[in-house]
Amino acid sequence: MKFSYVVAGVSLLLNTGLASAQQVVGGRGATLTSRADSVAYAFGASIARDLKQAGVAEVNAVVLAAAITDLFAGKESILDDGQERELIMGTITEARERMNAQLKDAAHAFMEENKARQGIVTTATGLQYEVIREGAGDRPTTDDTVTVHYKGKLSDGKMFDSSYDRGEPATFPLGRVIQGWQEGLQLMRSGAHYRIYVPYGLGYGERGMGQDIPPYSPLIFDVELISIQKAVREPAEPGQLEEAK
Repeated sequence: MKFSYVVAGVSLLLNTGLASAQQVVGGRGATLTSRADSVAYAFGASIARDLKQAGVAEVNAVVLAAAITDLFAGKESILDDGQERELIMGTITEARERMNAQLKDAAHAFMEENKARQGIVTTATGLQYEVIREGAGDRPTTDDTVTVHYKGKLSDGKMFDSSYDRGEPATFPLGRVIQGWQEGLQLMRSGAHYRIYVPYGLGYGERGMGQDIPPYSPLIFDVELISIQKAVREPAEPGQLEEAK
């Protein structure tokens, strides 16, 4: 954990190319008068961001600065390595648990509020959808390949993906996407346009996906089912037909 702070701080320095000239950070509690000041501030900012990202809401900055001062002065840490590890990992674990609980509560509240809206249909799995336009063709199965236009956003409205923006529809085997898509598209006929609300348990779950989809995220997809390529099934051997009987 501590190593990541150092790497992040060094990376920040290399990427920003901080100048050695005087730099005043107005209203932010620091005056940077040398490159050494800028280096110190960059490391401090990196540590603070890492801690906040991990869910640590606050830290005693005076004691943090004292520990840094002691070790750079050649003094021994008051805590041994085992104590440091235990305190850091315990605090990070508790912070993540609090953060995850908040995310889960927010996800549940969103889905509960959304299902009360007029026109929303909720399935047995908790998937929600509303019909923008009905289709008239076949419905796909998870064995089929579908071609769709879609856009996906989080419950706060932030868009994370869009085939419209890429200028071409997406084609994929239906059985290889998240459960919410599998269930939602099997409700649709060719030509339909649905808005699908995917609870996190049918989406990317407790881990999320990359930088764009946080853990426990409900997902909202506008999906137009353009076409279905039915799976080609091999004819059964005579022996198999007998067994089927």
